Amino acid sequence: MPTTPTPDQSAQPSALRPVVSNTTPLITLGELGLLFILQTLYSEVWIPQAAFDEYQVGVPIHPLRPDLTTITWITVRKAPTDPAIPPSLDAGETEAIALARSASARLVLIDEQRGRAVSKRFNLPLSGSIGVLLEAKSQALIPLVRPYLDTMNAQGRRTGPQLRKQALQLAGEPDN
Repeated sequence: MPTTPTPDQSAQPSALRPVVSNTTPLITLGELGLLFILQTLYSEVWIPQAAFDEYQVGVPIHPLRPDLTTITWITVRKAPTDPAIPPSLDAGETEAIALARSASARLVLIDEQRGRAVSKRFNLPLSGSIGVLLEAKSQALIPLVRPYLDTMNAQGRRTGPQLRKQALQLAGEPDN
């Protein structure tokens, strides 16, 4: 399987290339009650099998997390093996990056620092849960980012003070 775009893939307009997500943005947005925003922003999201499995294992114990088997705009895709991806990443990150590379994804959603660093090394267009929140606010899908950052923190999803400050600044919201 090629690790760079084939001529057909690179010729595709960006809107026709998939958005690929790892597990954590799905969990975060799902438990915020905002998973639907991914459909509104991107129409369809591809996830690798490992991300699907990691997400679904928590559905029975997290009542806020929607069951992905009921969501038609999230498509599980087989990720190719990509030996260029370091073995230090977890299965979901590894497969998401491999899928994004093989499909010339227009965007890959990853929150974890190691996965983001590897994605950057491969020059993949990158965002994460906070980036989705910022995009949702810019398109008037949510009125504020701050309450969602607060809820993420209350749910145990830690964002460093600098990232929080930067996100609020980009959202045009005061950091108090």
